[in-house]
Amino acid sequence: MKPAVILYKSLPDDLRAKLDDHFSVTEVKDVSPETVKQHAEQFASAQGLLGSGGKVDDELLAAMPALRACSTVSVGYDNFDVDALNQRHVLLMHTPTVLTETVADTMMALVLSTARRVPELDKWVKAGQWQKSVGPAEFGIDVHHKTLGILGMGRIGLALAQRAHFGFGMNILYNARRQHEEAESRFGARACDLETLLKESDFVCISLPLTEQTHHMIGAAQLKLMKPSAILINAGRGPVVDEQALTAALKDGTLHAAGLDVFEVEPVPADAEILTLPNVVALPHIGSATHETRYGMARDAVDNLIAALNGKVDKNCVNPQIQA
Repeated sequence: MKPAVILYKSLPDDLRAKLDDHFSVTEVKDVSPETVKQHAEQFASAQGLLGSGGKVDDELLAAMPALRACSTVSVGYDNFDVDALNQRHVLLMHTPTVLTETVADTMMALVLSTARRVPELDKWVKAGQWQKSVGPAEFGIDVHHKTLGILGMGRIGLALAQRAHFGFGMNILYNARRQHEEAESRFGARACDLETLLKESDFVCISLPLTEQTHHMIGAAQLKLMKPSAILINAGRGPVVDEQALTAALKDGTLHAAGLDVFEVEPVPADAEILTLPNVVALPHIGSATHETRYGMARDAVDNLIAALNGKVDKNCVNPQIQA
């Protein structure tokens, strides 16, 4: 008999067929308490869980006593209670490699679009306001040969540094938990403490997961350290930045601009003050949102679950130590 799994994200037809080949699949819309109650028997017997979004916590895990592996269609896993998974010896699989280049592209797009005011001036032109040659009121700031500070020198940070260094001749600073010899040798990157990075960078790019340590890592005090001409880019997790403090800094001139793909609350409320600011470029968490990359993430998530439930995990596992 095939192992039972719960699927809470639609998959392309070929990937769904592959999942069906290996498992008895119950597809649901989400993992909310209401959905779990409606499909209590299927959740209780499921050995696998595959999807994205929603909280996987003690309450859900209590309803899934047979669960052996979770596979998230994402690199981030802050919506999973990893301690609770470890206590139950449930493997957590994720997709950390396939989206690297695409997210780095998005971050570089935010750097360029904020510095050169692309969305703002696009609206200006389309509104018929381009009546004569542009003047200082429409000027942006240069990107090339400026200093880029990266918080979190993982795969995405390395990919961003490559674009910035070789494409734009930028100087690279980074702040990370460990020294990255590859970044230093390939891009001349310099490791520094957070205060130094904030003070010296023209662009500060955040590529960090959300943890207790990174929550509101960038607040009012940190923003005041940055140059008034500096730009903050966040494509990691919204709550790494104190959004209220960022809004104030952007309004009072402490900070020049911000490019945001993530927010403290998502979807960001339509009446959020930060959306009213002309010096903010706001995106709807599209860092990995290309057809090619999202397919690759779904493919990896399916393969990850197959590997986990067949005892063949050799990559993409958040908590491999529980296999011992």
